[in-house]
Amino acid sequence: MTNVNTLIDGLSNFNITLTEDQVNKFVIYKSLLKEWNQKINITSIEDDEEIDIKHFLDSLTPINTGLFKEKVKVIDIGTGGGFPGMPLKIYKEDIEVVLLDSLNKRINYLNEVIKSLNLTDISAVHGRAEDFGQNKNYREKFDIAVSRAVASLNILSEYCLPFVKVGGYFISMKGQDVEEEIKESSKAISVLGGRVEKKVDVTIPNSDIIHSLIIIKKIKETPTKYPRNAGKPKKNPL
Repeated sequence: MTNVNTLIDGLSNFNITLTEDQVNKFVIYKSLLKEWNQKINITSIEDDEEIDIKHFLDSLTPINTGLFKEKVKVIDIGTGGGFPGMPLKIYKEDIEVVLLDSLNKRINYLNEVIKSLNLTDISAVHGRAEDFGQNKNYREKFDIAVSRAVASLNILSEYCLPFVKVGGYFISMKGQDVEEEIKESSKAISVLGGRVEKKVDVTIPNSDIIHSLIIIKKIKETPTKYPRNAGKPKKNPL
């Protein structure tokens, strides 16, 4: 039977307590993840404990930044199976969340999760960051952009910073050794209107995994030519 005991236990390290309703939502979410994973290959992580640690607990690490205040608008770029956006929404019910992913099959899955959990103020959107970052309905409309997507920080910054309002934040969720990557991305981040505020190292509870949260503040508008057309940021990084 599906449970989230490892999640509940691990969250005590973050001084986070889930309500019974939130626990039930995580259980349903996990069940749907495992069910749909048989059909569309959402994640290579299938073990109950591993899902709790590497997906749920990891996704909730940004909570302790203090940035997820009531009513903030959040966009999760390259959300995949809904990480970190869906766990953040389950825990912080009063935030507004957009889950953006380029694979429509994942969007169908995420819509099923949203419906099954009766979540409001959350939507799953099919598209590429390069296109939506130029869309006036999304560009510079969010208090926080967050991403666990696998790409170097200079590329991720071009994907994510255009979505963030001036005064808002981009949180890049990375592995442990990122000092060199931050250094190499500093020019790109500056060009895109950002400034690295700090790097927060987080140990994922019930594991020996250490991850880094790179917190980038948006200090000026992103020049209109960014993000460049689809494929350009990756092919020719800033």
